Amino acid sequence: MDKQTKRILCYIAFGVGLFALLNNLGSVWAVVKTGASFLVPVFGGLLVAFILSVPMKGFENLLLRLLPKDRRPRETALQAAGLLLTLLSVVVVLVLAFTLVIPEIARSVRTIADLVVQEWPSWMEYLDEQGFNTSQLSARTEALDVDALLQSLSGSAGALLGSIMDTSASILSGLANAGIALVIAVYLLLSRRSLARKSKKLLYAYLAKPHADRVCHIAGLVQAAYTKFLSGQCIEACILGVLIFLAFSAFGLPYAGLIGFLTAISAFIPYVGAFVACVIGALLILLSSPEQALISVLVFLVVQFVENQFIYPNVVGTSVGLPPLFTFLAALIGGNLFGLFGMIFSIPLASVLYALLREDANRRAEGKVSIKNDK
Repeated sequence: MDKQTKRILCYIAFGVGLFALLNNLGSVWAVVKTGASFLVPVFGGLLVAFILSVPMKGFENLLLRLLPKDRRPRETALQAAGLLLTLLSVVVVLVLAFTLVIPEIARSVRTIADLVVQEWPSWMEYLDEQGFNTSQLSARTEALDVDALLQSLSGSAGALLGSIMDTSASILSGLANAGIALVIAVYLLLSRRSLARKSKKLLYAYLAKPHADRVCHIAGLVQAAYTKFLSGQCIEACILGVLIFLAFSAFGLPYAGLIGFLTAISAFIPYVGAFVACVIGALLILLSSPEQALISVLVFLVVQFVENQFIYPNVVGTSVGLPPLFTFLAALIGGNLFGLFGMIFSIPLASVLYALLREDANRRAEGKVSIKNDK
């Protein structure tokens, strides 16, 4: 059988397979969803390992600098120490965060409930003065029968219990997946150098050397881009949280610590994530003082504008080797196409594409024009 016949047969087989796939798309999609559900812990472990590898490398480099050369540990011991310090750091950060934030949230909820009960009559009076008809709303609130509400809840106790059981099963399944993902992540982190060497060996065994070199080069760019992006994003989130805390404290606004912490957490979403904390903070302050709520929004917008224009592009954009304009465009396009995760992961991806395009342009322009290659 000659090559032309083999090529034609391959095209025919591909067409038949594609036709069968399209005719049974529902069944195929169900199989894919089932397989993906089994692979959730694997993907979770890969994601956790990739995120934790950034501080783990930092701790390993710190240990290498602190220890003398004649007392440096083996590679496995160094990785174990770096992983242990990383996990301890995560636990400490979580404990401090929950210790500081949960009491503040509880106090805020109690304050909000007291304010609602205290200010409800004045709110109704204000709406009446503005010409709104609040008679129906007042009648409904006055006719609220707590006993009837409790009786209704007790009558639906069976359904509520079933819902609680379903929720508990979902929580247990999620915890099991999280535990498996953590085990996979720990294994990957402890053997990442060995896995990298084996993967590289397989590449050069089954691919031609130029293709294997290209794959290794692109993999190195991807690793460097995402590592620098995560580091820069953490720095930027901490800077913005501290700036919000200082600005709110300077203007005497309440909940400065809580809003600063929420801002640092939500700032991991590029450009727009911090506005979630702005809305939450404004709603909290609005119940006690509308004037302070307006001031908090203005202060937040000013700090966010300064951070978006001068801090974020220079901290994150420079860390991934992407110009500020391209950083903004990557976040905008990724968010419109793939939502939250697209906005987060589009910036390092754009950095990799930018680096590859720059290398190709420099190679093609070499010898054609008398200009210095772009670095």
